Amino acid sequence: MAAPKSSFLDKVLGRIGRLDTEGLQTVVQRLARERSFLETLFNTIEDGVLVVDEHGRVIYFNQAVTRLIGLQQSEEELHVTKILPELDWEMISHADMAGGAHVTRHEFEVHYPRPRFIRLYTAPLDGVATGSSGVALIFHDATEARQKTFEAIESERVQALTLLAASVAHEIGNPLNALHIHLQLMEREVKKLKLGQAGSPSKKQREKDRLEAYPPADAAGKLEQYLAVAKGEINRLDYIVTQFLGAIRPAPVQLKMASLNDVVNKTLDLLRPEIENRGITVQTKLARGLTATHIDPTQLQQVLVNLIKNASQAMTTGGTLTLQTGENSESVWVSVTDTGGGIPQEQINRIFEPFYTTKKKGTGLGLMIVQRIIRAHNGRIELESNVGKGTTFRLWLPLHERKPRLLEARTN
Repeated sequence: MAAPKSSFLDKVLGRIGRLDTEGLQTVVQRLARERSFLETLFNTIEDGVLVVDEHGRVIYFNQAVTRLIGLQQSEEELHVTKILPELDWEMISHADMAGGAHVTRHEFEVHYPRPRFIRLYTAPLDGVATGSSGVALIFHDATEARQKTFEAIESERVQALTLLAASVAHEIGNPLNALHIHLQLMEREVKKLKLGQAGSPSKKQREKDRLEAYPPADAAGKLEQYLAVAKGEINRLDYIVTQFLGAIRPAPVQLKMASLNDVVNKTLDLLRPEIENRGITVQTKLARGLTATHIDPTQLQQVLVNLIKNASQAMTTGGTLTLQTGENSESVWVSVTDTGGGIPQEQINRIFEPFYTTKKKGTGLGLMIVQRIIRAHNGRIELESNVGKGTTFRLWLPLHERKPRLLEARTN
């Protein structure tokens, strides 16, 4: 639906052919006052407003845009992708041509003129006032809101530690109880075997009677059975404690220049037998010449192990596991995609919670560890999941040395 024109313009356009020189001058002065009023209004608000035409060329921006992303008046008429390389102009322009109020939302960080976290909203313009279609981009500074979110996360982390302690105590209780019972059974069997040691004839006779009732082979078989159970419970305890310590007592990241492609290849070499044993096909789409950056390869391998194992377990009847890497001017990224059943919407908001798991034998700590390691790298996680189609985790990591943003040469 087209936006209604102002009553002033309606009146002027209806009789503009009958206006004399003085009347036209009055109209121009009125329009100039309205333009000045609107410019003052736009330059007063804290949100940045940037308008591009249907070709993506900048035609207007207010002072807040300069303050937030450093855009200068001399850079007007640049293509928007030169200013915001991460922006998918093709998608936005197609939505614009399709018509309708298709509003999109993006989040990104800027480091010039100062570090800021920006939320960007884009909406198509109908072209009534300009005579052509275009897109309005609204920049909202969400740095303080994001910082408050981080503070809330830290507060929640303390509460999570309390939950973790209670949950681990409960998880450890079961194997400890099983160990206690089976150690008592083993002690009983050992006491029976000791009855045959040197002593009074009556003891020897009792041992002879006992051996007839309980042959040594049966006692050894029982001990082996009890030992097997005890070993299994000890392994279970070790797994719970290892996961728990990894979640609450993280090792500091050891950063060094490395490539995500190398981390992906090493992780696949480690897990490929297990993956192929499940009948899963592996596809890799690794960007050639991927820029190396400061990362902790060991901890990122732990991240990929968790994500790949989750993806493999989500594909119960085979499927395709895809690992892909890429980069832009600010970050490098790696994604893990499966063709499993997907994650229902009501579960997506909970999957990073400690001890929340949809797997029968899961601890619910794997994704919490993934989130912690990516945060330690100042990165972020994107999650896209469609029920019945599959899930994609994309991990973004900042480049150590960001690529320079190239501007088009201007001709006078």
